[in-house]
Amino acid sequence: MIPSEQMGAILSALPDPAFILTRSGKYVAVFGGRDTRYYHDGSGLVGQYVSDVVKEDKARWFVEQIDRALTSRQLLIEEYDLSNKDVKGLPDEGPVETIRFEGRIQALDFLVDDEPVVLWVASNISERHALENRLRELSETDQLTGLSNRRKLERDLSLHFETFVRHAAPTSIIMFDLDNLKIINDLQGHHAGDEVIRAVADLCRFELRKTDTVCRFGGDEFVIALPNTDQEQAKGFAERLQALFRSELRRFSASGTAPTASMGVTTMESSDRSFEDVLRRADAALYAGKAQGKDRIVSA
Repeated sequence: MIPSEQMGAILSALPDPAFILTRSGKYVAVFGGRDTRYYHDGSGLVGQYVSDVVKEDKARWFVEQIDRALTSRQLLIEEYDLSNKDVKGLPDEGPVETIRFEGRIQALDFLVDDEPVVLWVASNISERHALENRLRELSETDQLTGLSNRRKLERDLSLHFETFVRHAAPTSIIMFDLDNLKIINDLQGHHAGDEVIRAVADLCRFELRKTDTVCRFGGDEFVIALPNTDQEQAKGFAERLQALFRSELRRFSASGTAPTASMGVTTMESSDRSFEDVLRRADAALYAGKAQGKDRIVSA
């Protein structure tokens, strides 16, 4: 049996801080937090309430998690952010980075001041979180253009489709590929074709809204997702983009042949069972356009 004074020393030596919090959000004890690379001395929190320390919306979230842990009696694991904008008494301005925490919250089997309490262990996972974000970004980015790749597009379209099903908010799709790129590759080399693809990516980035997604779908094929955009609006955008390509890609001409784009345009419909149905319809429209001749737009 470890004596109580030694147990206190052990708890104080914990690298991550551990808080005893009441249901109402009062700090009744703080242990650990010895890893000074990540944590400040938290002993001054004892006797204060979470609402004394952080702003209202964040304090409400903390109390909600405490209540969830007390109700379930199960270990609750939640990730959350804290920045200078969340903490009372600090300025909202300044280059202070947001800190990412993982909280482990467990109900305890005793009362403090007639209130049930939880143990809340907070681990600073900012470095891990940043690495995970960077790896996800790399896995979702096309190396040649810096655009989203097919993986990222499918993730975004899945979310857009859920929004469409729940709220009938339209998302339109433009699928296009580049005409005459093989001629440019054959006459000028694949480095010239890569320059065309990069130029197309830059033009799309310049024209699109922040809420839109443009993806290099593969080779010289691209997909644009336009949330909150109906089919007529999407067709109008496709026409503007096509005209821009005609003008700006002329400089890549080879033997009098310039790259252009054939496009298929569609929007989500009530009969669609998934975003894949929308992509298939856009793909069919694109190839119908190519069958009619290059530099065409077909709606479906």
